[in-house]
Amino acid sequence: MILVLVEHEAGEPAEASLEAAGAGRRLAAELGVPLEVVLHGEDGRAAAERLGAHGVSRVHAVAVEGPAGYAPAAWAEGVVEAARGASVVLAAGTDRGQELLAHAAARLDAPLAANCVRVDAGDPVRVVRQRWGGSLLEEATLSGPVTLATLVPHAFAAEEAADGSPAEVVDVRPALTGEHFRARVTQREDAPAGTVLLTDAKVVVGGGRGVGSAEGFAALEELARLLGGAVGGSRVVTNLGWRPHADQIGQTGARIAPELYIACGISGAIQHMVGCKAAKRILAINKDPHAPMVAHADYAAIGDLEEIVPAVVAELRR
Repeated sequence: MILVLVEHEAGEPAEASLEAAGAGRRLAAELGVPLEVVLHGEDGRAAAERLGAHGVSRVHAVAVEGPAGYAPAAWAEGVVEAARGASVVLAAGTDRGQELLAHAAARLDAPLAANCVRVDAGDPVRVVRQRWGGSLLEEATLSGPVTLATLVPHAFAAEEAADGSPAEVVDVRPALTGEHFRARVTQREDAPAGTVLLTDAKVVVGGGRGVGSAEGFAALEELARLLGGAVGGSRVVTNLGWRPHADQIGQTGARIAPELYIACGISGAIQHMVGCKAAKRILAINKDPHAPMVAHADYAAIGDLEEIVPAVVAELRR
C-alpha cells in the first residue's frame, strides 16, 4: 500500500495533505496497490468521507493515550504502526509533516527524502527534490522495504478521484510510555477570528526593508484588507521585529501560493523566492528596476511604495 499522513483541523483535511493524497493516489495506481492514510485525533474520523472522495480506501485513526497536546515522538509511533505493510509513506512538507516523518524514518530505520517535487514508483523509488533553498533540483533514489518522502506544498494537485467511495476507518492505538511525551505542545494561541492565513490567502501583500518601519505596514494592512488577503514579510522584516515570525515568507518561513502576490519594497533574495515561487501572479512595487524581485515579477511598478500603495488603496476605495 501507499500511506499518506494527513493533517487536519477539526476533521477538515489540510489542503497540503490533500495534495499529498493526490500524489499517493498516482503512485498507488502505478503499483496496483491501495491508497491509505493515517491521521491523529478523534476529530480525524470526520475526515474519512472526504478522504474517500480522494481515492483513499482506508483511514488509520490514531488514538494517542497520554497527556493531551501534540507530542511528536508519540504521534510518530502511530505513523509507524500504520506503516506496517506500506511500501511508500508520504506527507506534506509542513513543519509537522517533516517532523513526524523524520521520527518515523528513524524508528523504521528507513530512508527519507524531504522537499520532493516528484516521486516515481519502482525499486528503487526515484524522487526529485529541492535543495539549496529551491535553487537546485536533485534526483535521488531510495531503497528499502519502505521509503518515506515529504512533498513541497503546492507542487501537486489536490484533485478528487473519479471513482471515490467512503473509506474504511480502523483504530490505531500505539503502545506508549512517558518517554514519548517528553516534548509536547502544552498550549496553542489561535489567530483572531476572521484572520486570513498566509498559506490559504488568495491575495498576499508582502513587505520588505523598503517599507521602512513597523508603522509602514499599516498601508499594506489596508491594501490586504480591501483585497481580502493577508500580509506577510521578508526575513529581514521579522529579524528587525517589524512583523512576527509567523508572517515570514521564504525558505525558513511560510510557502505561499496565492492568485496574486504584491511584493512591496522586497529585494527578492533567493530565500524569499522559495516561499513565493508558487504564486500565480507577482506584482513588484520597488524603487530599484534592477531588483531580483522585479525580474521575477509578472508586473512591476517602479517608484516609491509610499506613493504607489496609497494611490492603489484610494482607487480600490473609489
